[in-house]
Amino acid sequence: MDRLSPDLLADMESKGIDAGLTLSILDDYNAGLYDSVGSVAAAGVPAIDGSSVVAMGPGAVYRVPASEARERLEELGLALPASGVAAASGAAAPGAAASGAAGGEELVFSRAALEEIGRALLGRTAYGVLNGGSATSYADSKKNLAFGREVFSALEPAFAALAPLCRDRPKGLTPAYLNPDGSPGESFLVLKMRSRLVAAARLGTAARLGTAARLGEAAAGGTPAAPFLPLFQMTSVGNDAEIARAYAAYREHPFLAPLARRLGLDPVEWRTGVQPMLAAYTHSSEGRPKRVFDRAQGKSDSALALPGGHGQCFRVLAPALRALRESGVRFAYLGNVDNLGYLPDPAEIAVLALSGKPAGFDFSLRTSVDVKGGILVDTAEGGRTVADIGPAISFEEVRRLESGGAAILFNCATGLFDLDWLVPRIEDIGRRLPVRFTDQDKDAGRYAQAEQVTWEVTSLLPGFVAFAVDKYDRFIAAKLLAETLLTSGVAEGDPRIPPELAETSRRLNRGLAAKLAGPCGLKLEGGRWVPDDPR
Repeated sequence: MDRLSPDLLADMESKGIDAGLTLSILDDYNAGLYDSVGSVAAAGVPAIDGSSVVAMGPGAVYRVPASEARERLEELGLALPASGVAAASGAAAPGAAASGAAGGEELVFSRAALEEIGRALLGRTAYGVLNGGSATSYADSKKNLAFGREVFSALEPAFAALAPLCRDRPKGLTPAYLNPDGSPGESFLVLKMRSRLVAAARLGTAARLGTAARLGEAAAGGTPAAPFLPLFQMTSVGNDAEIARAYAAYREHPFLAPLARRLGLDPVEWRTGVQPMLAAYTHSSEGRPKRVFDRAQGKSDSALALPGGHGQCFRVLAPALRALRESGVRFAYLGNVDNLGYLPDPAEIAVLALSGKPAGFDFSLRTSVDVKGGILVDTAEGGRTVADIGPAISFEEVRRLESGGAAILFNCATGLFDLDWLVPRIEDIGRRLPVRFTDQDKDAGRYAQAEQVTWEVTSLLPGFVAFAVDKYDRFIAAKLLAETLLTSGVAEGDPRIPPELAETSRRLNRGLAAKLAGPCGLKLEGGRWVPDDPR
């Protein structure tokens, strides 16, 4: 800290900047730790092989060596499912016979068998969200012209009604959909908390209690067992207080309170890591070593506070994930708050448990609208990673791979981690996760911004499972309010919506309805989605 003047240090603290983290990243940069961060040399894209890349649709199957399957299930205190498991030769291997059938080299698990295993592991799985910042750009009228002025004009009445509920608010607290009668729907966070309660209700009392008992046995040193499907989140210094106030009000929310009381679960209990701000750094034109940018708006000893990207989650969430592991939790989901399709999938949990890999990630086939984000690639060095279109791999290279007949798998920003592997290594991962410095020339001055991308963690893993999922089931994301409106079915049939976009809107709307009626436990009544709880 003695490298910073007292006035600059005070200015940084007043702006919510973590001076220690800012200097740590600066030291790593000047030491050359990030010199190799750059474009990815993609040798190709992987095929769906049922082992390292697994199609997770209704007909999903997963192949695993029989001895490994038995060993991993035994470690988790589980038996092979009584049905839905076959030897690779095609001979049925149910129940006890399956254990003896391990003479076969592989076992093949059906979707039903995977879901049975995954439901048994739901209580040993945590569910986490990255809350991001405010929804200001999300509801910005100029940015929402991205689909064209004609499309915006078709959406404009609904946009005008919903935008004031979104601007300057944390994204997770804004309406996640529009009801068919035109009224605002519930927030992204309410839906995620409700889906957890619905999963607990459907699992049944006996199963939940059995899970709690196993967690209690697994908890080390007398640490209290985690509740069913414990929730964790990364907030930021800019939105944490508002989110906390919302949770206090949500405790009595009609979508949550009645079901929570019946189940005996706290509906709004979250383990939280608060993301600090970073300071901007000097522009690359000033050469090395870099320094903290200290002339924001031309004023001396004035820092510029900037977000450091969602990739900081491994540093920020380390205490929460460590505590979850100590309480007996083995697996942890992590995803963006604004993806309505991001909910726990028991079949994915089972595949990760059977694989022995440290993590798994959702990918869907790339569509014409997927021009920002990451794709799954094989690297020239023989590894596999997520390459972000633009910063890490050019769009021209993506088109070249597609022109060769390759099916491009697009990152859905959902990960599932084995905490037994992740937690002992999480500080090292937080430090080694690529940091990308980008030069900026704005009103505040010429400076560099440092950001980490969460899903580049794939480059640091010894291996991972790629879940090939249905985009319209698992990736109902909304980066713009116009997308939320299209997903909600606004302007359906309007000739101002181009045919391709209209078809995408219809498919997303069907996916939305399936999520609300399924894992969220809602029903349509009088043009609104309302709880469908047993009386």
